[in-house]
Amino acid sequence: MSRNDLIQVEGVVTRVLGGGTMEIDCENNITIRGVLSGRMKKNRIKVMVGDRVQISVSPYDTSHGLITYRF
Repeated sequence: MSRNDLIQVEGVVTRVLGGGTMEIDCENNITIRGVLSGRMKKNRIKVMVGDRVQISVSPYDTSHGLITYRF
């Protein structure tokens, strides 16, 4: 699956669960568990509760995604 096949969703971080995993509430009232992408870890971008983020979600499993951008 390529990067173009992923669904882009925006949401707000509600909880930090540890190990880079976060709980995110999206605009369409869905809660997604997201992990930081490798580029965000590499560039040491911090994501905290209340931050707006963009998540890449697979169409096969919409309950889990990659946090790819922080606004």
